[in-house]
Amino acid sequence: MACKPNNNKTQNIILKYPETKMVDSVDTYFGVEVKDPYRWLEDDRSKATEAWVAQENKTTFGYLSQIPFRDTLKSRLSELWNYEKVGAPFTEGDHSYFYKNDGLQNQYVLYRKTANGDAEVFLDPNTFSKDGTVSLGSVNFSKNGKIVAYAISEGGSDWRKVIIMNTETKEITEDTLVDIKFSQVSWYKNEGFYYSSYDKPEGSELSAKTDQHKVYYHKLGTSQKDDALIFGGTPEEKHRYIFGEVTEDNRYLVISASTSTSGNKLFIKDLSKPNSKFITILNHVDSDTEVLDNEGSKLFLLTNLNAPNKKIVTVNASNPTPEHWADLIPETEHVLEPSTSGNYILAHYMVDAISQVKQYNLDGTLVRDIKLPGLGTAEGFGSKKLEKTDYFSFTNYNTPASIYTLNVETGAVDLYWKPAIDFNSADYESHQVFYTSKDGTKIPMMITHKKGLELNGQNPTILYGYGGFNISLTPSFSIPNVVWMEQGGIFAVPNLRGGGEYGKSWHDAGTKLQKQNVFDDFIAAGEYLIENKYTSSKFLAIRGGSNGGLLVGATMTQRPDLMQVALPAVGVLDMLRYHTFTAGAGWAYDYGTAEDNPEMFNYLLAYSPVQNVKKGIEYPATLITTGDHDDRVVPAHSFKFAAELQSKQTGKNPVLIRIETDAGHGAGTPVSKTIEQYADIYGFTLFNMGFKTLPNNTNVKAIE
Repeated sequence: MACKPNNNKTQNIILKYPETKMVDSVDTYFGVEVKDPYRWLEDDRSKATEAWVAQENKTTFGYLSQIPFRDTLKSRLSELWNYEKVGAPFTEGDHSYFYKNDGLQNQYVLYRKTANGDAEVFLDPNTFSKDGTVSLGSVNFSKNGKIVAYAISEGGSDWRKVIIMNTETKEITEDTLVDIKFSQVSWYKNEGFYYSSYDKPEGSELSAKTDQHKVYYHKLGTSQKDDALIFGGTPEEKHRYIFGEVTEDNRYLVISASTSTSGNKLFIKDLSKPNSKFITILNHVDSDTEVLDNEGSKLFLLTNLNAPNKKIVTVNASNPTPEHWADLIPETEHVLEPSTSGNYILAHYMVDAISQVKQYNLDGTLVRDIKLPGLGTAEGFGSKKLEKTDYFSFTNYNTPASIYTLNVETGAVDLYWKPAIDFNSADYESHQVFYTSKDGTKIPMMITHKKGLELNGQNPTILYGYGGFNISLTPSFSIPNVVWMEQGGIFAVPNLRGGGEYGKSWHDAGTKLQKQNVFDDFIAAGEYLIENKYTSSKFLAIRGGSNGGLLVGATMTQRPDLMQVALPAVGVLDMLRYHTFTAGAGWAYDYGTAEDNPEMFNYLLAYSPVQNVKKGIEYPATLITTGDHDDRVVPAHSFKFAAELQSKQTGKNPVLIRIETDAGHGAGTPVSKTIEQYADIYGFTLFNMGFKTLPNNTNVKAIE
C-alpha cells in the first residue's frame, strides 16, 4: 500500500553544522570588490581542508543514518542492479572481445573469445585494487591486434597511466607510461601510438591549471622520456586540448586543436611520405570539424561550419581548405551524428532527441532507412571497412539497453542480446511534452512514470537537467530511475538550451550572456509539472551533475520556493574562479570568464551560485555531492557552496555535503559506491518530502 507523506515539512533530526572559518580574501574585478571568505577550502592538500571534509562527512552520514528506509533503498538498488550486462563484441586481430559485468561487479570485465568459441577473461579491473577505485579507461589495440595499450585511472582522477601488453601472452612488455590526461591512444600500424598530455603542474595535480596540451608519439620498445613531441610544443601551437588520430588505413595523422570545448582547428599529415609537413584544413575555431573517413587522398569531413546541424563534405587532402569542400550529405533540420560502418556512412539524426538512422553509400546516395526497435536512443554504430556486421544498442527511459546486429549489406536488424532483468517495461510509460519557457521558446521534455499514475500534485518528482556544452540528453534506461519510479516517483528530463539536441544554434542560445536561458528553461519545466498536477513544490526535487550541478545551484538560489529538495552533484558553482582550476579555462566558450570584460563579470556574478547565497532565505533541503579526487570540477566549488548555505540557511531544511573519498568526477566509480550514493540521495529526497516510510512497498522486501 502507498504511504502518505508526513504533514510536517521537516522530520526533526537535529543538525549542528561544523564551524567553517572565514578569511579576509577579496578579489577586485573592474573596480568591484568580491569577498571570498572560504578561499582556503580551495587548497585540497591542506590539513585544514582534510579536517573540514571529515567533519562535514561525519555530520552528513550521521543525518543519513537516521533515515529509516535508507537501507531498504540500498537493498532494492542492489537487487535490481544484480543482472548480467554485456557489451557489443568487437574484433581485434584474430580475436573477438566484449565487456561484461556479472551484476554487482565494481567494474566491467573485458573478455575475449578463443579459437574454440569459449570466453576467457582478458582484463579484469576488479583485480586492480581492493576497493574497486582503480578503473579501466580506454583500451586500444595495434593494427594486427597483437599489442594492447590500456589506460587506468586511480581514485577517479583524469590523470591516466597507460600499460602496454602482449595480447597473446598477457605479458606487460615495457614500462608504464605516466602523467597522461585527456588523451586518445591512436596506433600507427604495429609500431607505436600517438597520445596527448600536459606537463605535470607544480603544486596540486588535482587542482593546478593545465592549459598546454601536447601530442607525443611513443615508439614501442623505447622509454617515455624519448617520446617524440609531435604537436603543441611551440607558442604558435599552444592549445588547451589537442588530439592526434591515425586514419584506419595508416595514411594520415589528423590533429585537432582547440582552446575551448567548442570549436577546433584541424591539420593533417601524410604518414606515407617521410618528413611530410602538416597541412592546414582549418586555421580557426569557428566550427567543430573532424575527419570522419578517407578513401586514399579523398577526405570525408563532418562539420558545422555554416551548417549548425552538421553536414558531411569531401575534399582532397592535398588542398583541403573550406573553399574546396563539396557537400556529400547536406545539412537538414535535424542534428547529424554519423559513423562509418563497412564501406557505408550511417547518418544518425536526433529528431526531438529521438534517434533516426539512414544508411548512405560513400558517394552520398541514400541506401535505406534503418528500422530501429522503437522510439528511443540508438548508439554504438561503427565498424571496420571489411566488416559486414555492425552492432548498436537501443534503449529508452523504460526499456533496458539491448544489443542489435545490423547487416550493412541487407539492412537487416536482429536482436543480439537482451538483459534478463527483474523489471517489466509494460508497467511504465514515457511521453514527450513541449512547454513554453520564459521568452516563448518551446522546450521538449520527457516524462516517465508508472502507468495509471494519478495526477494529484503529490507525486515525488525528480526534474533532471544539464543544458550545456552541446551535450544532448536522449532517452536511456537507468536502474536508479527504476527504483525511484517503483516508489511512485516521476522522472522528468527537459532538453534545455545549451545542449546539442537542436544543433549549434540551440547550444549557443545557452552560452555566455545567454546562459540565463538555461535556468529559465529549467524553472519553466518545474512550473509546467506543477501546473499540470504531476507534482507540487513540496514534492519536487531538482538534480544535475557537473554543468548540471551549476544548473541546480543557480535554480535553487534564484527560485528557492520552486522545489523542496535540491541535489547538485560535482557542480561548477563558483563562476568567478572556475577557469583558474585544472582545465576549467576550456569551458569559457560556454561561460565566458569574469576577466573578459565588465559586462561578462557582472553577468556571471548575477547567477554564480556561491556568490548568490543570501541570508534570511529558506533554501530547499540540499544534498551536495562531490568526490575528493575530482580534478575536472574541483571539489572546492562544492565545499564553498556548502559553507555559504550552511552559514546563511534560514528555517529547518538541512544543507549537507556528501564527499566521496577516492572518487573523481564520476567515470570509473565502483558499482558499490554508486549504489550507496543513490540510496543516500533518494533516501534524503523522500525523507525531506515528508515520507516516514517508503511511498510504495510492493517492490521491496523489508519495509520498516
